[in-house]
Amino acid sequence: MEENKRVRRKRYSGLYPKKYNEKYKEKNPEKYNETVQKVIKKGNTPAGMHRSIMVDEILDFFDIKPGQVGIDLTTGFGGHSKEILKKLNHTGHLHGIDQDPIELPKTRARLESYGFSKDNFTLHQLNFKDFDEIDIEGFDFILADLGVSSMQIDNPERGFTFREEGPLDLRMNPEVGIPAYVRLLEMSEIEIEHMLIENADEIYAKEIAKEITKAKIQGKYIQTTLDLHHVIASALQKVSKKVYEEELKKASSRTFQALRIDVNSEYEVLFEMLDKLPSKLNPGGKVAILSFHSGEDRLVKKAFKQYLNDGLFSMTEGPILPSKEEVFNNPRARSAKLRIAIKG
Repeated sequence: MEENKRVRRKRYSGLYPKKYNEKYKEKNPEKYNETVQKVIKKGNTPAGMHRSIMVDEILDFFDIKPGQVGIDLTTGFGGHSKEILKKLNHTGHLHGIDQDPIELPKTRARLESYGFSKDNFTLHQLNFKDFDEIDIEGFDFILADLGVSSMQIDNPERGFTFREEGPLDLRMNPEVGIPAYVRLLEMSEIEIEHMLIENADEIYAKEIAKEITKAKIQGKYIQTTLDLHHVIASALQKVSKKVYEEELKKASSRTFQALRIDVNSEYEVLFEMLDKLPSKLNPGGKVAILSFHSGEDRLVKKAFKQYLNDGLFSMTEGPILPSKEEVFNNPRARSAKLRIAIKG
């Protein structure tokens, strides 16, 4: 019987390889810190990492005191949580929520590697709409970063990007619900068009919906990220050649965004979370919400205004935008909007 031969890992090609599975230096920051820093200095986010946005603005607003109890509703890579734990300085407690079963254990290990323990923080695998299930009467501060983590976007196996081939999934928690390719099979042409308009203000919604439906009728099932990207490319054939590539990139980004919002019921989940905020904030408690999409920001703005009018909140402010320096150093911050409020 032939022995199984060990296959050498494909060597790191160039300073900044394009394929996710080649970026083993970026994904090992402790071992290849120099390479990671070079990637960051170029204004990029290293593979498998996430650079937290508007950290200073959030911490300044929270003005965290020793012994306080807070919650990070979207823990993700743990960047915001790490800085909050530093401010708490081994007093009080931070609860963290994330629905992603793949990333959550990594984040727990990452926070522990910084010297924090179960005495300092507790992580919960939950959808953030269910944060009231945590047995805490009230929080002194609540943070929610509504952006998709870079780890999810960059990994083609999660289906969040059309830059590489991968299953068209788009679920934040791949153990719950149905993947995006199944969702597309369920939807009619008019439903797809309305989804694209509602979730992404897609200007080519009619053309893309028609092309997706045409592909389904012909038995060309859209199962991968590149399958969908190619269908969008066909839908935009009448666009001027001068702007075609740029329009295709934008339309694909918007379509993936719209489908992600639909698959994860993001508006419904956000609405439910916002509805529970006042009852879970202590008097004088503070809430900060980062959004990256106009639809999300509208929901947050409307809820905060309503709570202010009802006398539940004593102050609301926003949107606060990231500094030009932060956007320059981290382009993924460019669409961020921060809204803050205090419970009266």
